[in-house]
Amino acid sequence: MSDALKGHVLVVDDDPALLKVLGALLTQAGLTPHPASNAKDALALLARRPIDVVLSDVRMPGMSGMELLAEVGRGWPDVPVLLMTAHGTVPLAVEAMKAGAADFVLKPFDREELLFTLKKALLQASNPPEPARAEGKALDSLLMGQSRAMTEVKALLVKAAQGTATVLLRGESGTGKELAARALHENSPRRSGPFVKLHCAALPDTLLESELFGYEKGAFTGAATRKPGRVELAHGGTLFLDEIGDVSPAVQVKLLRVLQEREFERLGGTQTVKVDVRFVAATHQSLEDGVRRGTFREDLFYRLNVVPLWLPTLRERPEDIALLARHFLDVHAKTNGRPPFSLSEDGLRALQTQPWPGNVRQLQNFLERLVVLSDGPVLTGADVARELSRQPGIAPPPVSAPLLPSPSSDSVTLESRRKDVEKEALVDALKRAGDNRTLAARLLGVSRRTLYNKLEEHGLS
Repeated sequence: MSDALKGHVLVVDDDPALLKVLGALLTQAGLTPHPASNAKDALALLARRPIDVVLSDVRMPGMSGMELLAEVGRGWPDVPVLLMTAHGTVPLAVEAMKAGAADFVLKPFDREELLFTLKKALLQASNPPEPARAEGKALDSLLMGQSRAMTEVKALLVKAAQGTATVLLRGESGTGKELAARALHENSPRRSGPFVKLHCAALPDTLLESELFGYEKGAFTGAATRKPGRVELAHGGTLFLDEIGDVSPAVQVKLLRVLQEREFERLGGTQTVKVDVRFVAATHQSLEDGVRRGTFREDLFYRLNVVPLWLPTLRERPEDIALLARHFLDVHAKTNGRPPFSLSEDGLRALQTQPWPGNVRQLQNFLERLVVLSDGPVLTGADVARELSRQPGIAPPPVSAPLLPSPSSDSVTLESRRKDVEKEALVDALKRAGDNRTLAARLLGVSRRTLYNKLEEHGLS
């Protein structure tokens, strides 16, 4: 493998010899391995240090790899999990993908193929899709909201779910496009089939093509066995292609054929594979602009845009904030072991007047921060204002309006004030999170990678 890899890999296996072999292999490739002989130790390691990818055996005493996958998904949803198994079959791969695995590796593994799979996972971890974990199959539990805008979206979604036409989900980041795709699948006749997702923007062309269509043994260096792609794994179910606007023209051609003919060839293969798949795509970009610029194929756009469905922004439906806030407060109180929380009238008004550029995702992260950092069971407008002021890059509102000093070398600049506030917020979050950096990142509403970069920038790493 020519490209040097960087990242922290948590390796989980009950075989000490295999842990040693994998540790040496990953170190040689430029990665930092963190061995764990069981799932319990693996979860403890995740809580203590930054991990980019988890590589776990499926069959282990005590908690299995599939159970570990579920625990990582609940506590560290942005950390991809790769599963290793000596019993690798397509049905097992489908089960793992449905459960949220990023990929799987067959034992005995080939060195180049293992590193190739890790490279894909590391790329996806550095550019994660918007988080969306379904907590139930009912439509209202997936897409919450009683506003007119959301009622219209859910009515269209129920109608679209009954057919097989391709659906194109549009809307800003954080509006819940993945949840809408999952809701469409769960309310369709295909609900018993797999729901497979792929974040197209996270992978370069060469990796995206193999991820979509799979590959034959010998297709490239490291392809030691035939491996099915996401299209094949989604047979009988739904394939969700997130950020479809980032797909290159070369891959667009192959996608167009699959959408038209429902057939493809694996990378390096000549056999035509036929599939029965429902396609759902999503983007926050203007595909129409891409067509005009010549970066997105017009024929592919029309194939995708059969049933367009726009997800409204949170600022377009402020009346839903009360319902969303109650839900997220209940969920985060239970998750963080806190007593139930409620919002005062001025607290709710403070939430409703915010623009929430990150939409529901930003609101959810902010409410978790409120739950963890607040003392009383009733959250007030003052609590909301306090936590807004602690966000990195956002200075708290001034108590008074002092006279501006004349420019001089020792005057307080906007940039220096921003850095002071940012550092204070980082220190406070680490203190309240008990130095658990994963939790601190969630409290601040940023990714773990952003948190590590900020800690290094401020000399706190």
